[in-house]
Amino acid sequence: MSSVPWLTLLIVIPAVGSLLVAVLPGPAEQAKRLAFGVSLVTLAVGIVAATQFDRSSPAQFQLAEQHAWIPQFGVNYALGVDGIALILILMSLVLTPVCLLAAWHDVEDEGDGGRRVKAYYGLLLSLVPFMVGVFSATDVFLFYILFEAMLVPIYFLIGRFGGPRRQYASMKFLLFGLAGGLVMLVAVIALYLQGPGGTDGFLISKLTGLSIDPTTERLLWLGFFVAFAIKAPMVPVHTWLPDAATEATPATATLLVGVLDKVGTFGMIRFCLQLFPEANAWATPVVVVLAVISVIYGALLAIGQTDMMRLIAFTSISHFGFIVLGIFALTNTSTAGAALYMLNHGFATAGLFLFAAMFIKRRGSKRIPDFGGWQRVTPGIAGAFLVAGLSTLALPGLSSFVSEFLVMVGAFGVFPAGTVIACLVIILASMYILLWYKRVMTGPKPEGLSHIKDWSVREKWVAAPLIGFFVVFGLFPKPALDVINPAVDKTLSYVQANPATLAEGSTK
Repeated sequence: MSSVPWLTLLIVIPAVGSLLVAVLPGPAEQAKRLAFGVSLVTLAVGIVAATQFDRSSPAQFQLAEQHAWIPQFGVNYALGVDGIALILILMSLVLTPVCLLAAWHDVEDEGDGGRRVKAYYGLLLSLVPFMVGVFSATDVFLFYILFEAMLVPIYFLIGRFGGPRRQYASMKFLLFGLAGGLVMLVAVIALYLQGPGGTDGFLISKLTGLSIDPTTERLLWLGFFVAFAIKAPMVPVHTWLPDAATEATPATATLLVGVLDKVGTFGMIRFCLQLFPEANAWATPVVVVLAVISVIYGALLAIGQTDMMRLIAFTSISHFGFIVLGIFALTNTSTAGAALYMLNHGFATAGLFLFAAMFIKRRGSKRIPDFGGWQRVTPGIAGAFLVAGLSTLALPGLSSFVSEFLVMVGAFGVFPAGTVIACLVIILASMYILLWYKRVMTGPKPEGLSHIKDWSVREKWVAAPLIGFFVVFGLFPKPALDVINPAVDKTLSYVQANPATLAEGSTK
């Protein structure tokens, strides 16, 4: 057990901060500064907590806390992180102040004493406790509660502050999320009944390695996987994402697609792989087929989009297909690549959403045909957008390349046909990014836009950490992999896999 409750601090600080932002009297500008300041304090605490993480420890979870919550039902407030959870939490804590800074003018004061602005910033900040909690929960029931509760702030962020079709998009998002959550709830309760019970019967450690009837185990696996596939999202349960990403504000879309959707792929590693090894082997061929379909489908539809935000949503469906392929190839290389891909995709998606939003704000349109020649109008933003796009298509030297390469190398020995098809889709990724850049940025300078200015100081501060991440982790991903690899090894040790395959796929 950790002597300092670091994970609880990472939950409590932003939770209290979000309440203060929402109710504090005073101008809206003051609420924005408070929210941004709280996010920086939370990030600082997260960095200090990360320094306490010992990657050589044999324990699966570190920074652990456990307190009885509902002992009559075996539910505990139990937190802990492995390397995969740690990097996802740090990604969340870095992206939150970036998004708060980018959202400075997303919602304007409507003469209501700043209540609308305060509510917006309070809801954005309230996502942090859920992001930290869901990645660190080591009690399955606690994980479920957080998994479902995070739907609420996103629903209001889209439904109240989104675009013209926000009510439709928010309701669709909520219904899909609730449907998946209800299926998982049945599986959670049934899993508890299969376990030893007692006051800590929902702990992951108590539910790992159970001897379960194969048919029952497969049904339990399906209950968890369906919820995670919706959250991820995977074809064919993906249709909520394009609508939600299109109608949400850029900051909301960034945190939704860049962070919260990773709960789906994280859950596949934490629960599907670790708790249900036999069922996992049974379902893997079908999951891999769905992953490859997602890769192709997302890329093809991205090419045909005329709405910038919708295009980014479809690229994410394609990238999530790569992540799922890496997870279910069940080699150390592919799974480590998938975990690193979750990190890299979060930052790459943030770059696309936030840089595209800078153009949309200036042009007043999301439609790609309404642009052209903008690299002559805003060369700084155009350059930052190009770097984010090249990172998204996995250009060597930028962050996404390493993770995509690891997924391909690790998966090829197990699923060569699917991996080759996924490799060919990289060509489509080049098409949708470079064609997008060509249509928006190149061509003669448009007339009547001499009053448009390039990026502001605030926007440069938004771009700096993102571009820095693309370059640093593209050239030197070792720090992240050093944290990820032990967690991958530990998780795969619970999976009934061929030892020779694990040795062949090692990234060490």
